[in-house]
Amino acid sequence: MHGLRAFLPAVLMLGLAGPLAAQGADTTVPPAGILTVTQERLFSGSRIGQAAEARFQAESRALVAENREIETALEAEERDLTNRRATLPPEEFRALADAFDAKAEGIRDAREAKSRALTRQRDEDRQRIFAAAVPVLAALMEEMGAVAIIERSTVLISFDRIDITEAAIARLDQVLGDGSALPEAPGDDPGTPRAAP
Repeated sequence: MHGLRAFLPAVLMLGLAGPLAAQGADTTVPPAGILTVTQERLFSGSRIGQAAEARFQAESRALVAENREIETALEAEERDLTNRRATLPPEEFRALADAFDAKAEGIRDAREAKSRALTRQRDEDRQRIFAAAVPVLAALMEEMGAVAIIERSTVLISFDRIDITEAAIARLDQVLGDGSALPEAPGDDPGTPRAAP
């Protein structure tokens, strides 16, 4: 699955294997021990998310520029072929025209594939970022004495004080920076907090 919500679905269950020490609980956390985050804000507000988006935008602009250059070249080739039509036998012109059409179609298919690959890479980058964020969020959750973090947009009603998005962004910036050296994804240890499938 791709994309932000595919990786961190409606409920981000970062449940701890064992009970948390009572003395570590934050008094602002309600008895249920539930915290909320806004996933999109977590991505757009953190340095690592901003760096990933900046890379995507730069690559998108480069792709658009390449497409324009290719389009200009194809238009020039098409005009040249049209101008030569009167001087060529019909069979020869038709063969050249068919070859040009096949070439143009192949180029379009290749450019569309490159665009899809770029979008897919963006989705994969987001998944990698949130995989790296899981242990960071888990540590923050444990410090606050909570047992789960859920996506705020799925909550019908809640107190603002249980939303830790900004605190999570600050912690991600501190631990992951701009993501130039992402840590490996946490192992599948039964005691490791993890996102719900």
